[in-house]
Amino acid sequence: MEMITLDVWLYGPLAQYADEASRRAAHANVRMVLPANSKLADLLALLNLPTEERGITFINGTLSAMPGVQPDLDRPLCDGDRVALFHLKSMWPFQYRDGAALSPELRSAMQSLGGLFHQQARE
Repeated sequence: MEMITLDVWLYGPLAQYADEASRRAAHANVRMVLPANSKLADLLALLNLPTEERGITFINGTLSAMPGVQPDLDRPLCDGDRVALFHLKSMWPFQYRDGAALSPELRSAMQSLGGLFHQQARE
């Protein structure tokens, strides 16, 4: 069976879903091995992480889910993907203060909900 390896980051209280050796004060970083053709839902199941507990989610630096809008559960994962899962109470990561690329699934879901607006702050 072909396998893929993922670089998974769990922030805030979601770190509890990683093994103890992978946990740090505010996050956990774990390498996960899953069968090829696995989806994000499969990763969450392997972690025993209820999807309702995650807020902002990035896959390879692209925003794929937000609190209450999670169209990424059926997204196929590829070898080497970096998945970052933030808890509902986590703040927006500072690296993305000027906006973030949206996955096609999230863009479509947001448009169906009336749109997503992001404007860079001006001084």
